[in-house]
Amino acid sequence: MMDYNSFFKSELDSLRDEGNYREFAELERNCGSFPKAKNHKNSTDVTIWCSNDYLGMGQHPKVLKAMHQALDQTGAGAGGTRNISGTTHEHVLLERELADLHNKPSALLFTSGYVSNWAALGTLASRIPDCVVLSDELNHASMIEGIRHSRAKKIIWKHNDLLDLEQKLKQLPLEQPKLIAFESVYSMDGDIAPIAEICDLADRYGAMTYLDEVHAVGLYGERGAGVAEREGLMDRLTVIEGTLGKAFGVMGGYIAASTELCDFIRSFASGFIFTTAIPPSVAAGARASIAHLKQSSEERKAQQKNVMTVRAKLDQIGLPHIDNPSHIIPVVVGDPIKCKYISDILLEDYGIYIQPINYPTVPKGTERLRITPSPVHTQADIEKLTSALEELWAQCELARLPLAAQ
Repeated sequence: MMDYNSFFKSELDSLRDEGNYREFAELERNCGSFPKAKNHKNSTDVTIWCSNDYLGMGQHPKVLKAMHQALDQTGAGAGGTRNISGTTHEHVLLERELADLHNKPSALLFTSGYVSNWAALGTLASRIPDCVVLSDELNHASMIEGIRHSRAKKIIWKHNDLLDLEQKLKQLPLEQPKLIAFESVYSMDGDIAPIAEICDLADRYGAMTYLDEVHAVGLYGERGAGVAEREGLMDRLTVIEGTLGKAFGVMGGYIAASTELCDFIRSFASGFIFTTAIPPSVAAGARASIAHLKQSSEERKAQQKNVMTVRAKLDQIGLPHIDNPSHIIPVVVGDPIKCKYISDILLEDYGIYIQPINYPTVPKGTERLRITPSPVHTQADIEKLTSALEELWAQCELARLPLAAQ
């Protein structure tokens, strides 16, 4: 008989030996002083440098006020699935806010961005007869799982490679239903998709477009609707998917599309039908965050300024970081053991929290520290971060960029 626990232990030991075992830092965010937090391991204060709460909206007074009011008015939970007892007025108001944000007729809420991708892609690809999904090779795991769940034919095209995408589209009958699935901002390298050109190909070959904007909503565009808004392309996309758990600072996911498509997903997606709805207080907080960022660009401008400052500081000390046009700064270590070591020492000795990004999230040999400056990081925070990285880079004997490349 198999010794199951011994098997589990052996697999975990292998992860540890490879430097890919993930440990959680038990942190407690300090409301009103984010990105500061308390490290419960040793009761010290730390500065978080890898949060996806990109704009610090998780502590914004308008968001907190809306959540407190909704909690007092409606209680803690949603009461169940929306089909049975969970559709509340706050859900309806939030979906209207999201539809307006993306200039779409309708929107549909989910419990997370992962679930929205899994449910929407899985339902569209499985229920549209003979549908073929053309998926960018660096799409998020939630998109991959949704496509896999659909059991539809899947074709993977090279990352952001328009020639490869067109070549694969040409091989399919023009009348065959097609869905091109891709992201705007890719979270690990921080690069941005050629959305307009992908839409051109979709029009030419009769394909739907599914754009994941989870790392862009709140951050780009005049009202924070994402890269597609910034580039004037929202009307050309069949589905825009986003999250409430990153720049909007709360939790949940959604799609925005035509009334018919959203109703189709609402009616057929098991990932929507059979799961408890997000609490009304969470919906209220998300709506307040979206409404604020529609009107305010102050947070976006401050964040962009800090991103530029961190990049410039890293260039000054010759630390290799992936150049990209987004807010994500991947500092490449290239070794899983050293990547985790640097992360551990940053936390223990410098009070800086940056989670190591190792395989399988990124390919082996590209291990990195993923830095996400926010508008609430101070210049002192930036100086401390770059100084600590410079010291640890020397200690670990990692390569720096030559002066000519800086």
